[in-house]
Order: sequence, then C-alpha cells, then structure tokens
Amino acid sequence: MAKHDPNEPPPPYYSVAVHTQPPHIAYEEVVCGVGPGLTPPTHPHYIPRYPSPVVVPQVTHSSICECFPQLPYSPSRQRRRCFESKAQCYGGSGGVILVITLLALAIWLGVRYSTRLATVTVDDDDDDDDHRYEILSLPKFDTCPNNTVQCDGIRDCQLGTDETNCVRFGEDGVLQVKSSQDGRFLPVCYKGWDDSYANQTCAQLGFRKSYVTKPIKSQESTGLTLTRRSSLPIQGLVKVNSSCTGQETVFLQCTDCGRQQSLARIVGGSTAKTGQWPWQLSLHFRGYHVCGGVLISPDFVLTAAHCFPRSNSLILLVDNWKVYGGVVSLDRLPQPYLVKNILLNENYDSKTNDQDIALLQLTSPVLFNDKVQPACLPAFDQQFSQGAKCCTTGFGTTEAGSGTVSRDLMEVTVDIISTQVCNNPSVYGGAVNKNMLCAGDLKGGKDSCQGDSGGPLVCQGENRWYLAGLTSWGAGCGERNKPGVYTKVTSVLPWIYSKMQQMRL
Repeated sequence: MAKHDPNEPPPPYYSVAVHTQPPHIAYEEVVCGVGPGLTPPTHPHYIPRYPSPVVVPQVTHSSICECFPQLPYSPSRQRRRCFESKAQCYGGSGGVILVITLLALAIWLGVRYSTRLATVTVDDDDDDDDHRYEILSLPKFDTCPNNTVQCDGIRDCQLGTDETNCVRFGEDGVLQVKSSQDGRFLPVCYKGWDDSYANQTCAQLGFRKSYVTKPIKSQESTGLTLTRRSSLPIQGLVKVNSSCTGQETVFLQCTDCGRQQSLARIVGGSTAKTGQWPWQLSLHFRGYHVCGGVLISPDFVLTAAHCFPRSNSLILLVDNWKVYGGVVSLDRLPQPYLVKNILLNENYDSKTNDQDIALLQLTSPVLFNDKVQPACLPAFDQQFSQGAKCCTTGFGTTEAGSGTVSRDLMEVTVDIISTQVCNNPSVYGGAVNKNMLCAGDLKGGKDSCQGDSGGPLVCQGENRWYLAGLTSWGAGCGERNKPGVYTKVTSVLPWIYSKMQQMRL
C-alpha cells in the first residue's frame, strides 16, 4: 500500500471479518509486560506484521437488505447479510418504509429530548421476537441558565454538564474536587471522611462502589473540608479551608483494576493464557469480531468511535452488538455481555480521528474473576513519557493483505514516541494532535492493525496496568516511520467521567 500522504486525513484502523484460520505470518522478537514479579521468557516472544488499513465506502444501496453491512471495511472485503425472505426484510417495501420512518422518528426524538435514547420496537410478523432499535443523540451543547454555578452540587443545566467535570484523581490516588468558590481543583481533607462518602463519590462517577479509601499525606497548603452529609454530589458537600488536619487528604480508588491474574506469556508464537490481559474485550457486530474494547468498570466499556461509522445508522443499534470478555481465542467464546447504550464522543472528527473514543454501557454488571478484570484509568496528570515500554493487545489481522483477523489474542511491546517526533515530516507531518499518543517502533514491525481498533494500549505502574491509549489509526501497519496512533486517554478523561456520571444507575 502507498505511504500515507500528510496532506490527507489519516486512515483509521478499520476492522475485518473472521472467517478462516489465520495464514502463515511473519514474526519479530519482542518482550511484553515484564515488570515486578515477571521475567522475560526463555524462548522468543513473537508478534505478527500487519497489513495496511482500508477506507470505508459510502453505502448507497436502495434496498434495506443490501444496506445491512456486517462490518465497516473495504470494498474488496465488504460483506453483507440480507435476510432470507421479504418477511425477514420487515415485510417488503412497506416494512422498509416503516423501519425508515421509525428510525427517523427516533433520531428526531433523540435530538428533541437531550441525550437519552429514543426507542422503537418493530414486529416483523415472522416470529415472536421483536426488534428493538435505539438511536442516541449527542448534542454538543447543553442549555444552562445565566445564573449557573459550576460544581456546587446543584444541577442547573438540562443535561447536568455543570456538575459532571467536578471530580478527578491525582497520580498518587488523591481525590480532587473542583471548588464552586474559586474554580480550583483541591484535595479533600480526610477528617470526617468514611466509607459512605467513598461509596457515594464512586457511585457518582458511574462506579458501583469504592474499592479502597485511606488517608494520605499532602503537601497542599489548601484543602476542602466536609460540611455536611447528604445525597448531594461530593462537590456540594465541601468548602475551601486553609489546611487539612494533620495534612491528611483522601486517597480513593473506585475499583480494583489493572492486575494480571496470570503470569503466563505468549512464548514461541503460542496464544495468550487466560487472565493475562483480562480487560481486553472483543466487540462483535451481528456475529463477527470487528473491534477491540477495554473494560473499565462493571458497567462500562471503552472503544474507538470509528468502529461506529455514522454512514450506517444500523451500526448504532444496540441489539446488533455483543461484547465478549475473558477471551483468548475467538473459537472459544463465553456468554456475551449485551449493550444498553452506545455513546460516541460528540467531538469525534472522522476526518482527523480527533477524540476517537466511544463508551458502551452494558445491560448488566460484569462479575470480575480471574479471566475478567478492568484496566485502570490513568490519573489526570499521569505521564507516559518518550521511550516508556507499553503493551497493546488484540485480535487484529496477522498478515499484510489478509482479510482475516487472528483467532488468538496477540500482544506486542511498543515504545511511547513523543508527539514532536511523530509529527516529523518523515513520520506523520503534523497529523498527530494533543489528544493522540504515538507508540510503536520507527524501524517498523511493532504495531496494532485492522481488528485491533478500540483495544488497549496499557503501561505498567506499581503492579498495575494503566490505560494510556485506545487503538485508533495509522498509515499502514508495522511500516517504517509509521507507528500506531492511539486516542490519548488522559485527554478524554473528563469526557469519560462525565458520560459515566450522566448514565450512572
């Protein structure tokens, strides 16, 4: 494939279908995930070289059967599944008009009535199963009165955006809350704090409860003291104080995350062992793996927005998706998780792939075990510096030009590459912005690719793995001077927390 033209928008890592066993692949030796308690394997550790990304065609077919694409991928690999009869096509032309009308109505309802889902149900008169369609509107702007006070614990705006970016976590785990008095993020003093406050705060952010909370020493000269106990959000329960008693502030962790339950490794080309990357998910659209995903809580999954091209509204229908966790082989799938809501970042730009992130809400909470665990979200100030060795995983394609994703979960060690280097004219020539993160090897060979989209780029901290990026785009796969580009998670943390808060149970 021709090299990327820096004057053209960067192509995303669109995914491909799973049909056959992967062909012979070329390997390169790497070591991934070596850290405390882990040692390099005694045999070579291999990863595949990947093919080039492809462009999604525009679908212009008039038949609704023809417009049921299985996957968002290239013309040469595009596959569609049409229903077997007119009844399954929703009663022929009359059913087509009905479905289109109902979808248009749902979209209008979503736009008219904020970000909640408009739901329509279609009876195909062919069986006992109705088909549920949910369309989500994602307005960029909220409606707020002139006297709105940010982060006072009282919801003034229609969508509540005045109260959704008021809490964050520092790299040392310190809870920081934005003060309505002066707009500063300040640590919360530990005096008077207990588990009920911890559980309330984590629930506010979209987690079900807290995992651990404790006092931690702070060098801050100013803190927030608790003023009362009520059901208000934490920002409505604190006020600015000159100092914290004993300089103790709140450490809070909402979930046990980022822990590998298995020390087994991919050695000599064998597959990953269960529990090695327990936050890795496989997203299936109408029965096919199309993208990766990352579990971040019992109820929420992160992935790439480009996995849901707006050119096909059926991609956004929750009933078309299933999510699989604890998977190391696509030949051995467990019971899937079902999707309740699909949220695309309203600021996602499909031309530049800026803010390429989506949030899925599951219909029921995931039960964590040795096979399934969440990755840790990074702190707002966490740095993943040049040269840091991180890992990316996925079921992406395993040979240049292949139309088949890997049946087995693969991993590769990649180095963080600075934005300055990545924007060099010989690399991406300015296409990488502040919301993106480059990782790979400028010599080539180490990369993620088609089918890996939305999957994790994780970096190891103190015995935990932190989600640094989500697989987004790149020119080719594994090419020289063309590393992978990932959505930078620290840049979109406010969006993640605000949407989890808006959709909390």
